Amino acid sequence: MSKLKIAVIIGSTRDARFAPIPAQWIFKLAQQREDLSVELVDVKTFDLPFFNEKMSNAWAPSEDARAVAWQKKIGEFDGYIVVTAEYNRSITASLKNAFDQAYVEWSRKPIAFLGYGGLGAACAIEHAHSISIELQMVPVKTSVNIGGGEYLRTVHQREPIAGIEQVLLPSAKKMLDELVWWGSATKTARESQASKT
Repeated sequence: MSKLKIAVIIGSTRDARFAPIPAQWIFKLAQQREDLSVELVDVKTFDLPFFNEKMSNAWAPSEDARAVAWQKKIGEFDGYIVVTAEYNRSITASLKNAFDQAYVEWSRKPIAFLGYGGLGAACAIEHAHSISIELQMVPVKTSVNIGGGEYLRTVHQREPIAGIEQVLLPSAKKMLDELVWWGSATKTARESQASKT
């Protein structure tokens, strides 16, 4: 099977955001694999409006050109790694909006999460799992969580991620393995279904 095309999505859009730093780290780690082709996708560059379509694109085409551009980009991939902060026990508003702006393009593909926050974004990732299931995605079990002391060192004290890498690598490697397994399974299923239509 050809390489799986995976997007590393930066889910925060604040000017002072930390997200690009762990996104670059997981991007470089995923690039080392021979079974993945990886691309960074930054929600901020799409300037998405808050969802204001008549309905989901599962039922009718979107009208806003920015939403359509986002859908086209998301549709290029076989799976996703989403980098998210945790705000008040959930994901960022910009990330939730990005999920809502597409449906067809997310469906039947795996998604993994790297989160950061006091509790390693555990609550945000749990919420994101529910959202992704509603979008007919396959959230992988393992996530990468930057929390506690590692969170303080990297986010507040701006220590390079290399300083906490040994803590993150076991879960990151397991997460990528799960993403590849589910990515291969869902890609095969989608291709099989497409050949029958």
